[in-house]
Amino acid sequence: MANITFKENPMTLLGEEVKKGDKAPNFTVLANDLSEKTLNDYAGVRIISVVPSLDTGVCDAQTRKFNEEAADLNNVNVLTISADLPFAQKRWCGAAGIENAITLSDHRDLSFGKAFGVAIKELRLLARAVFVVDSKDEVVYAEYVSEATNHPDYEEALNAAKQAE
Repeated sequence: MANITFKENPMTLLGEEVKKGDKAPNFTVLANDLSEKTLNDYAGVRIISVVPSLDTGVCDAQTRKFNEEAADLNNVNVLTISADLPFAQKRWCGAAGIENAITLSDHRDLSFGKAFGVAIKELRLLARAVFVVDSKDEVVYAEYVSEATNHPDYEEALNAAKQAE
């Protein structure tokens, strides 16, 4: 299991760690309109950007960076998943002026968090992580950021997405 800290305090992650080469586990999350979404609702290569809360500086920057950088990539969807309420995600997108971001909420039952091993038991938030899943649902990149307040390796994730089919 990945070891992570939040503000230097060790945290317990629920679920199993997902590694490069694994088949991406399915999950059910909520879109901003409260409709259920699963991994299979998005085709092609998927960058799954996992953040604790869009209302924090690093999460805001991470979401903007992946959406800006991936705009030029063909057949790549960027999914930002957090435990924020769908209403808060929609409000954030409006305030940030980001119209094409796909934000998904795992607040209901932490389905994604448990499937990908990023649900923080102590905080009921998701740990910062990035996964790249190819069109055949294989995980081609997985990063669990060891300190939740740090940034992920954007370049490595974007390179993995560029090379994925």
